[in-house]
Amino acid sequence: MIDGDQAQRSRHHKAFLEPDAADIVLADDAKWLRERLTANGVPAAAIEAHLAVLGNKDAMEAVLAWYRARGAIRGPLGPIRVPTLFIWGDADDTVGRVAAEGTVDFIAAPYRFEVLPGVGHFAADQAPDRVCELLLEHVAEHPA
Repeated sequence: MIDGDQAQRSRHHKAFLEPDAADIVLADDAKWLRERLTANGVPAAAIEAHLAVLGNKDAMEAVLAWYRARGAIRGPLGPIRVPTLFIWGDADDTVGRVAAEGTVDFIAAPYRFEVLPGVGHFAADQAPDRVCELLLEHVAEHPA
């Protein structure tokens, strides 16, 4: 299924493929990243903690490598065969409801979809206690 809304929500991913993306994301004391995280309800202390780790070019290049590797994959990867927990905030401006709910179509294992009301794209920063609770439940249900 083609989801035009999701394509619009993910439009920034293309910019992450550019060779100067790390410089742009980190420019002016990471202004773009700070504004994005703040607009998505990430607490200031969490933003500073993230930037303490990711606020240098080498670390940001490593982050962007995920997007670059993903962009290079053109064919289907096949179904996911491990128990999967998808935690989605219904205020997420990057992953829309159709895309989030459609994830189940790619999972060939036990799957649980949890919606966090009023939470955005950075659920672990906005609702850390609930995210940890869900993760601990998932690991208890599906031990290695």
